[in-house]
Amino acid sequence: MQPAGLSATRLAALNNAMQGYVERGEVAGVVSMVWRRGEIGYFEALGLRDEARQLPMERDTLFRIASMTKPVTSAAILMLIEEDRLAFDTPIALWLPELAAPRVLREPAGPLDDTEPAKAPLTVLDLLTHRAGFAYHFTATGPLAEAYAAASNGFEAHGDSGAWLARIAGLPLMFQPGSRWHYGVATDVLGVLIERVSRLPLGEFFRTRIFEPLGMRDTAFWVPDAQLARLATAYGVEPGTQRRVVEDHPSASRWANPARFQSGGGGLVSTAQDYLQFAQLLLGRGRVGETRLLSHRSVDLMRSNFLTRDQRRVPAFGHVLWAGQGFGLGLSVVDDPAQQLALGYRSVGSFGWPGAYGTSWFADPGEDLIGLMLIQRRGVEPFPMSVDFERRVYDSIDD
Repeated sequence: MQPAGLSATRLAALNNAMQGYVERGEVAGVVSMVWRRGEIGYFEALGLRDEARQLPMERDTLFRIASMTKPVTSAAILMLIEEDRLAFDTPIALWLPELAAPRVLREPAGPLDDTEPAKAPLTVLDLLTHRAGFAYHFTATGPLAEAYAAASNGFEAHGDSGAWLARIAGLPLMFQPGSRWHYGVATDVLGVLIERVSRLPLGEFFRTRIFEPLGMRDTAFWVPDAQLARLATAYGVEPGTQRRVVEDHPSASRWANPARFQSGGGGLVSTAQDYLQFAQLLLGRGRVGETRLLSHRSVDLMRSNFLTRDQRRVPAFGHVLWAGQGFGLGLSVVDDPAQQLALGYRSVGSFGWPGAYGTSWFADPGEDLIGLMLIQRRGVEPFPMSVDFERRVYDSIDD
């Protein structure tokens, strides 16, 4: 029997496929890992973390994990709920008075002053399930898109979460709270909520309550100078040409600033080994080894679909995202694999959430399986590498 019940021959095919993306220049490098039934069956670093200096990818290379931050923030909220400091139906205005009287656009692409009052208060559950009516600049339309871009401009460099929230609260919601799923800054708002309730900076709450208990030594909102050489260069992709261009280099990285905004929606840096610990927490229903951070029930709720049938019919990111999967508390959850083959091979009950720089992960309770694929490539057009990785991981199961 091969380690973790995986075929060595098929893992070699997985490795060759990942190496192909490097050799074709589609990515500078990749770190990928497969964990199954308590064992790491595959863990490879391919290509370069820094092309300019010809530095190789390493297993402990640091990656900007972007929206893979969101499940961490959701877990932190559930900790506060378990401590009776919050509840799912808590109106967030109790802690975030800036959002006590939100206005809602009558038309999503309409003028910013053509609004109506929100028909219900914003709740913790609305934020966890992305049904609060918030957007990002790239998921909004019309004048609201420009307003989101302006509201976030300048906040990367400093950590004044209150000032950031005041700007966001000054914008109308795109949809009525609770009415539909729409991707936006809801998890960043949750990050501010955690700070208000816990009276700790978000990064400090994460460090003391999640990262240190799980042994996640390299996960944080910023990278110390002594560790910057481990940070992979991040690339953007030019539309049309698909040419990679440097977006963030370790020598002048935004992530080197300890005062930067601590984004609960997308600000963390991590490693494959660190994020494996967090993925194991969720796969283990709140426990890793002897360390329990959440109850079974809390994690089961994270891994449950909260979207209604009608909400799942609404396209997201330009396609019907929710045909074979639903959305839980910061995670997508597969409930009909046959409707989701274009997105991957995951079993019923599998869950995960990717990041904008191409980082991705999934956990499959049925197979007791976790897959992690970390790259640094931000593009607008679909990129098949993560789906290719998943398919070959499942093809490798051999028991």
